[in-house]
Amino acid sequence: MSRKFFGTDGIRGEANVAPMTPETAMRVGMAVAAKFGRDERIVVGKDTRLSGYLLESALASGICAVGADVMFVGPLPTPGIAYITTSLRASAGVVISASHNAFCDNGIKLFAGNGYKLPDAVEAEIEALMMGDKVESMRATGADIGRAVRVDDAAGRYITHLKYGFPSRYDLDGLKIVVDCAHGAAYRVAPDVLRELGAEVIAIGVNPDGVNINDGVGAMHPEVIGAAVKEHNADIGLALDGDADRLIVCDEQGQELDGDVLIAMCARDLQQRGRLTGGAVVATVMSNLGLERSLEEVGIGLVRTPVGDRYVVEAMRAGGYNLGGEQSGHLVFTDMATTGDGMVAALQVLTIMRRTGSPVSQLARVMTRLPQMLSSVRVARKAPLDQLPKLSRAIRQAESDLAGRGRVLVRYSGTEKKLRVMVEGENEDELQRIMDRLGSIAVEELGTAA
Repeated sequence: MSRKFFGTDGIRGEANVAPMTPETAMRVGMAVAAKFGRDERIVVGKDTRLSGYLLESALASGICAVGADVMFVGPLPTPGIAYITTSLRASAGVVISASHNAFCDNGIKLFAGNGYKLPDAVEAEIEALMMGDKVESMRATGADIGRAVRVDDAAGRYITHLKYGFPSRYDLDGLKIVVDCAHGAAYRVAPDVLRELGAEVIAIGVNPDGVNINDGVGAMHPEVIGAAVKEHNADIGLALDGDADRLIVCDEQGQELDGDVLIAMCARDLQQRGRLTGGAVVATVMSNLGLERSLEEVGIGLVRTPVGDRYVVEAMRAGGYNLGGEQSGHLVFTDMATTGDGMVAALQVLTIMRRTGSPVSQLARVMTRLPQMLSSVRVARKAPLDQLPKLSRAIRQAESDLAGRGRVLVRYSGTEKKLRVMVEGENEDELQRIMDRLGSIAVEELGTAA
């Protein structure tokens, strides 16, 4: 079944503009309640965006209208909402967030009762319920209408969960840590966890006002923590995005370490301790070739998936792997979480620092990055690539030119009218020429978006 509303990570768009409207949110709520049980409980949480209020109320109305109960947890990281969903034995969890996007956008992501994101087929079922008449016949009346309650200790439950994932034989005493919460969902949780484990914390992006989420701070702006690390002579910088499901690290010299470097570091650590399952890790097609080479050096395999941490997790579960992630900073440790969790990842990096006694800059030397260039081309339409003869030929030629020395990846954005072009190799001038050529041919065959 095809999907109209759901992209690679839920439904997303400009808040209060179709499809991200209260009307859509209410239909989602009704469909989720119809799918997961009229007499069940459904967790609803959000990040710090102003539009979270109107979508939260609409979702709750839809859920209650079909006879399920709502448990509000308020602003909480996406992985925290997934954890609370399982902890409270709810039938589903709903996250209102547009992750790293600007405050004017918002989104809806869904989790099953086991804390995992829904597969494509289930999202398609929910879409069918949203657009069909079946849910209308399921409206509850009288005493069967659902109730809504607030879970006051949700943040405390999640903080405790995070701390249990940090080995009790270690602490963070003596470490100075800069943490940037992007004025987002982790603005209280992240600094509290680090302080309670003993660190001296310099907190940035912890004053949300509804419109400043991700605004010049957070994982999309690692230069902020890089500068703060150097200013405060800190040991490490941690940057989260608006819903705190991704992490970017800066070392003690202010140098950025993305998700690929963190995966390489954590994979080797798990392997050395005999804790890496499946003999491989999972990453997406966007992960740098340097990650693949780093893992090969120590006999660790790499399984690649389409872009999206949901697909990473699906491959991990299917293959029995316990570490996966994305270059963008989504790291998934299935021994501790069901989805990407920025703070779980941060605590794993800090644990390795404590266990080895090494600064993070030294730990990061396990991987050497190949130059990688990315561009997003606005296009008027999204035609299948194999129906674009000029672009297809250009892609094949580029792959031939880089054979054994690099990679080419061309794909459409899951949420926007954009063509993503990634080229990777050893010569940046060559990569720039390839990327420019692919971009111009794409515009020629697809047109430019207005």
